[in-house]
Amino acid sequence: MSLVIFSKVHKIKPWIDALKKEAPDIEVMAYDKVEDNSKVLFALAWNHPRGIFKDYPNLKCVSSMGAGVDHIMFDPDIPEQVRIARIVDPLLSQDLAEFALSQIMNHLRGITHYKLLQQDSTWKKSMYLRISEVNVGIMGTGMIGNHVATFLSSCGFSVAGWGKNPGKPADYPRYHGTDQLDDFLQKTSILICLLPLTPDTKGILNKETLEKLPRGAFVINLGRGGHVVDDDLMEALNNGHLSGASLDVFEQEPLPADHPFWKHPKIQITPHVASLTTAASVAPQIIENYRRAIGNQPLLNLVNREQGY
Repeated sequence: MSLVIFSKVHKIKPWIDALKKEAPDIEVMAYDKVEDNSKVLFALAWNHPRGIFKDYPNLKCVSSMGAGVDHIMFDPDIPEQVRIARIVDPLLSQDLAEFALSQIMNHLRGITHYKLLQQDSTWKKSMYLRISEVNVGIMGTGMIGNHVATFLSSCGFSVAGWGKNPGKPADYPRYHGTDQLDDFLQKTSILICLLPLTPDTKGILNKETLEKLPRGAFVINLGRGGHVVDDDLMEALNNGHLSGASLDVFEQEPLPADHPFWKHPKIQITPHVASLTTAASVAPQIIENYRRAIGNQPLLNLVNREQGY
């Protein structure tokens, strides 16, 4: 009975080592080392080869190697009886919160702007914004979004959230549904996207949505690249409606070298590093779900296939 790692981008050995350390009794291997597909009961995946899971007749569960599951949900060939799970790691939520804070403060104090001036040996002061002068809006009010909102609130920011559903009661204003989206956007001067990528949220940061933000708003995308319509974002930056954008995720990763985002003066690019999963921190959770899966017990962090998260 094997736990197999399916990934074309992750270095697999650290994951194998962490999982074997957590559970020496479980056979763990990379998918290209499997000799008997019938023995594979549990798959750990990130950007797996599409359609591959239908070749494993006894597969019980596919677990993401991170919080996102869009790379799994967009594979139409995963058998219906196979359950899907995701990683929920408090360390990742805090990492995202701290990264969001860093990008907000960079924007408020103009740090990247001064770095550009430094290259030309230019001494030129500009006035900055204060925390009390901006309203932060977070798209996505699940566990991660709620953590980020609570953290930023504790730093003194005025924070509001928006999601598909009302969600649980919170200490900050929450908007939900398409009927409340416009009101949420109109009150948001710094927008942080933490939504899951689903058919409903793909392209949600588009011309219509961005124009609802106040002039001079700043956008931070920490969700998925598919949330952004690239040309619409560029237009909003070029016509001055948006003051800038911080982008950590992209439709194609790595971001192609000829993509116009690279050289745009109002865009801050980071290579999908807002939060990085470490194998050691999530190995206990994965092993627990493995044992639950083979025992036909309820899974931790089970994904709703209809909702996509």
